[in-house]
Amino acid sequence: MKDEPQLFYQQLHSPDPHVREHATAQLWQLYFGAAGPEAEIRLLQAEQTIESGMYDTAEIWLNDLISDFPNFAEAWNRRATLYYLMKNYIASLADCEVTTRLEPNHFGAWHGIGLNYLALGKYDAAARAFKRALEIQPFAETNQQLLAQCLTKLN
Repeated sequence: MKDEPQLFYQQLHSPDPHVREHATAQLWQLYFGAAGPEAEIRLLQAEQTIESGMYDTAEIWLNDLISDFPNFAEAWNRRATLYYLMKNYIASLADCEVTTRLEPNHFGAWHGIGLNYLALGKYDAAARAFKRALEIQPFAETNQQLLAQCLTKLN
């Protein structure tokens, strides 16, 4: 199990898009399940609440989840996503940074850092984050496009 994530991270660099898609899906499963079944169920419930637009409830649930499982990177990442949707970019950025401290190769959190800096007009910092995300997941077209957008703004 310990080597499994490394294999998936390596597969993100594969020229075969099917291999990359499989690796991405497997990594998301590992992220969601990292703190065990109870935490995963609670995270999925919070995710459904976010999708229903019940942001205040989702925030309470995610706060409780983080309190109970402070080393659960995906809980921090989901709350970062929630804060981004609420346009609270500073709080989202802070949670993305916790996520990357807990899971340094979390490509979703690096993408989130880039999005937050982009929303704040900090194009240099956004470009650095998108570059980091692309080091992990080099074929991610959205990050390639967002990096190009940042570099255009900087020139």
